[in-house]
Amino acid sequence: MESEFSLTRTLLADAREFTCGTRTGLTGTLGDKQIALLKTGIGKVNAASTAWSMLNQWHPDAVVNTGVAGGIDRSLSVGDIVVGATTCYHDFYAGEVSDHLKELGFPDPLPAHPALLASLEQAAQHVEGVRLGQICTGDQFITDNDMLLAIKRKRPEGLAVDMESNAVAHVCFQQGVPFISFRIISDTPWVDNQAEQYARFWTEAPQKNFQLLETLIKRL
Repeated sequence: MESEFSLTRTLLADAREFTCGTRTGLTGTLGDKQIALLKTGIGKVNAASTAWSMLNQWHPDAVVNTGVAGGIDRSLSVGDIVVGATTCYHDFYAGEVSDHLKELGFPDPLPAHPALLASLEQAAQHVEGVRLGQICTGDQFITDNDMLLAIKRKRPEGLAVDMESNAVAHVCFQQGVPFISFRIISDTPWVDNQAEQYARFWTEAPQKNFQLLETLIKRL
């Protein structure tokens, strides 16, 4: 979303615009790293098509996906960060598949790249509220407890839910590009005032996520 993109762009020095399909992104530097930054848009198709275009245009050494997510585990609070040790789809079903990779062409769940995961663990050592776990992706805003419970029944290891992470991971897997996602929890569906909770979140909590992003990239 634009709110996420605006926060991330402040990390870049010497920023310049570039065009990627119908989208406008930024290139710049962060420490000694060259960065290409692009907003995916909301949902799996937007995320996958943007990732594919970026990979073909920039041929990156690694892809980092970040932003906000809903919490789907009661151990989480608004402002916590979930590092996607794995990502998965919560709204994908292709029958009873015995060998997901062989029959469908991608593993389920998709693991984060081990070196990126190790770097992110190190970067997060002094950051409170960071959890490693599973990020579940689907084309839905999770707005009530019944939806949350349905996802938890299907994906009991899930900690966070978003609309992009596993779609980007899927494309990166197909192209052999290292990938990791981490998301800051913006709201939790089991509370009565979820919309108000989400609105309050944007005042200061996102800074924590993007500070971690800056530390991670400098460590890569």
